[in-house]
Amino acid sequence: MRFPDSARRARLARRHALHPDHRLDDPTQVARALGALHATEPPTVHLGVAARMHDPEVAVVERALYGERTLVKQLAMRRTLFAFPVEALPAVWGSASERVAVQQRAQLIRELERHGVTEDGARWVDRARAAVLDRLAGGVELSARQLREELPELHGLMRGAPGSRWGVADVHFAPRLLTLLGAEHSIVRATNDGHWRTSRPRWTRTDSWLDAVPEPLSPDAGYAALVRSWLAGFGPGTEADLVWWLGATKTAVRAALAAVEAVPVTLDSGATGYLLPGDDLVDEEPGRRWAALLPTLDPTVMGWRERDFYLAPELVPHLFDSNGNGGTTAWIDGRVVGCWVQDEHARVLVLPCAPLRTADRDLLEAEAERLTAFLDGVVISNIYKSRMMKGEPLP
Repeated sequence: MRFPDSARRARLARRHALHPDHRLDDPTQVARALGALHATEPPTVHLGVAARMHDPEVAVVERALYGERTLVKQLAMRRTLFAFPVEALPAVWGSASERVAVQQRAQLIRELERHGVTEDGARWVDRARAAVLDRLAGGVELSARQLREELPELHGLMRGAPGSRWGVADVHFAPRLLTLLGAEHSIVRATNDGHWRTSRPRWTRTDSWLDAVPEPLSPDAGYAALVRSWLAGFGPGTEADLVWWLGATKTAVRAALAAVEAVPVTLDSGATGYLLPGDDLVDEEPGRRWAALLPTLDPTVMGWRERDFYLAPELVPHLFDSNGNGGTTAWIDGRVVGCWVQDEHARVLVLPCAPLRTADRDLLEAEAERLTAFLDGVVISNIYKSRMMKGEPLP
């Protein structure tokens, strides 16, 4: 069976809640539709939700993250921070997060010993871990700096050197330990001390933050659950897409595809894509045309490795940085046509990659006004800026 690119774009409109007629009512619904929301840049969670909700409000997103706690930030696929629906945590903890935790622990032990902090990196990690968990017991929330200042077990510096990865500055090992404990889901990012557009998390124990801490699934079951979720929102996609999204091995992806009984289809590119059983009906085009403005690292932008069905290859150098991180994007009918920035008055401006038709400009301008209203004077500072966002000469 052939599954055309036009039908894949129609699925974006509906399943990613990008079309105005298919927007959702709360942030957790949005996260469930996408599997997770990227959270490496803090504003991405709020802006990704705002693009997909009927009546988005910052306070509603904050309540889902820190009040109701139906969304939980967790380090997972590709050592990336995501906001997951709470019910997805067992699958994530048992698969992608576990893989990251193993890698982070081994790396931390090596660097502790290499920088002369200790001759026994494993023992340092175990003692520091115990100290952190003991200090955060009973629902205590503390920042990384507070924990480092209070706990001598966390003391240790990565000595910088000219020409090294870390430059000439010394770097504390404490945040690295907290990253590890977060990956292994012993602790979690709790309330944020800063503005919603910045990352100043307090840490607390997971068993204090959640009403009940579920058991992680086995790695095989976890990856199968993640693949099932991804195919429901992003399918059809290729094996390469899944390896990219999960940061997993081909072996793990193939086993997961077999476990969910994924159905192969032929894509317009000639590649083999996969769908869930019974999900092979071709979605109809939306009843009216649509536009969307998405933030940096948005799941729709970053969800596939093979992106030609929604992003012309010649636009990649304009809209992605050299490490493959997607900047802001402007969409018309399921295709990326440019990016967006803010001016000095916090107004959202659309920057097209090529001249647009009047009707397309009008659609994007309406979305720019909607996003400007949501931001309400807040200016977003992005870490992952594309060349086009920075106003650099394009290749």
